[in-house]
Amino acid sequence: MKNSSIEHAQRIAQHSMGVAGSYSDDGFNPTEYLTTWNFNNLPPEERAKFYKETPLGNSSLLREYWIFAEDKDIEIAPGVMFPAWTYNGQVPAPTIRATEGDKIRIHFTNRGGKPHTMHFHGFHPANMDGSLTEDFVYPGQSFTYEFDADPYGIHLFHCHSMPLKQHIAKGLYGAYIVDPKNDTRPHADRELVMVMNGFDTDLDGENDVYAVNTQAFYYAMNPIKVEKNELVRIYLVNILEFDLVNSLHIHATFFDEYSTGTKMEPNAYTDIVSFVQGERSILDVRFRYPGTYMFHAHQTEFSELGWMGFFEVEE
Repeated sequence: MKNSSIEHAQRIAQHSMGVAGSYSDDGFNPTEYLTTWNFNNLPPEERAKFYKETPLGNSSLLREYWIFAEDKDIEIAPGVMFPAWTYNGQVPAPTIRATEGDKIRIHFTNRGGKPHTMHFHGFHPANMDGSLTEDFVYPGQSFTYEFDADPYGIHLFHCHSMPLKQHIAKGLYGAYIVDPKNDTRPHADRELVMVMNGFDTDLDGENDVYAVNTQAFYYAMNPIKVEKNELVRIYLVNILEFDLVNSLHIHATFFDEYSTGTKMEPNAYTDIVSFVQGERSILDVRFRYPGTYMFHAHQTEFSELGWMGFFEVEE
């Protein structure tokens, strides 16, 4: 990162540490986002505008979603706005969650100013891939995506219009969780969705702000509350553009890592994971002792520019 970008980013980081105030109430709450999927944070009447379940004959569900692309200024540090391209007015997008074998139907409308798509990581027919020019959904147009939820694991979706790095860097991405039909993993007492991302505020192709769930230092100012010895399951996705590697380190504990979440047995027992863009894992973590514990990217620059927070462990 150039010196001018570092100085610019440091000013934003200092700003976000609370020197100039706190986050405004713009409708996106990173604490609420951690435990929200399928619009379960909305009252029933409001939720029905965006999500519907219909039982199918094979004991699975048809899960329908109403998703729209929209240009919107979002707050990435207190008082610092970013001209984002969003799904449903937020970054990351609302989390989509299904059970293996469910049918997913997404009614997508483009209310933005550029051609957009939705590309899901997982199995689907070619005409549902959202990656080719003929798949682009132009402003004012709509398209319905339909596919089976498969395989189980933690996945992601994002816009695949060109230039791809611009559409991702501007905010068009979200988490996609598929639960296994026959889950033999330990029962999770608490589940959290974390999307590692960043923002290029001066449009020079380099990130100036880093975060998990968009808002720099948010979980430093608002620690994530968990209980001692409970099993916390983290669905972790890296969608960071411009930087080759991102990471998560949790202090004073180790965790089981299920890479991509597609196996019932963990592949590692560690306290740090490093991902390239699009890589993801399920992490099962317990805290033995009460107290406040830091988590952050282990690239020091990232953590100093917003990508850090705390778990507050209670008895």
